[in-house]
Amino acid sequence: MRFGIGYDVHRLVSGRALILGGVKVPFDLGLDGHSDADVLVHAIMDGLLGAAGLGDIGKHFPDTDQQYKGISSLKLLEHVRVLLKQNNFKVNNIDTVIVAQRPKLAPFIKEMRDNISKILNIPCERVNIKATTTEGLGFTGTGDGIAAYAVTSLAELDS
Repeated sequence: MRFGIGYDVHRLVSGRALILGGVKVPFDLGLDGHSDADVLVHAIMDGLLGAAGLGDIGKHFPDTDQQYKGISSLKLLEHVRVLLKQNNFKVNNIDTVIVAQRPKLAPFIKEMRDNISKILNIPCERVNIKATTTEGLGFTGTGDGIAAYAVTSLAELDS
C-alpha cells in the first residue's frame, strides 16, 4: 500500500464558473486558473501522483502548455488513472477536504463523489469528500479563494 497527499488552492474571481469535483456549482464567482481550476480534482491528482512516485500535476500538465487551457480537470484525472495503471497501481481510496467559506457544498458532494469514482473506476464508497469553513479566518474565510486537501492510497498490482 502506498499513500500520497495533495493540496491545491485557487483564487476566486468573477467571470468564471465554479467547478468542484467536476460539478458546476451555482455561485457568483469561480476559480481562476489555466484549466477549469478544480481544486478538489487537482489535490486528488497530486495525491495519486505522489503516492505512485510520479511527480505532481505541474510536471504532467504544465500551465505553460496551451493544450490544457480551460480543460476539464476530470479529463486530466483520466490521464492520471492511465498513468497509474501503466505503473501497476490501482486506487484504493481517497479522503478529501474542501475549504470554502461560501458557497455551501453539501448538496453537490454526492455528484462530485460519483464523478471521481467513475473516472477512477472505483466504488463511490472509496471516495470521501468533506467540506468545511475556516470560520472567517484566512484567505478562504474572507472568500478570496478555495483550497482542497486529499489523502490517497494506492495498491500495487501484480506485474
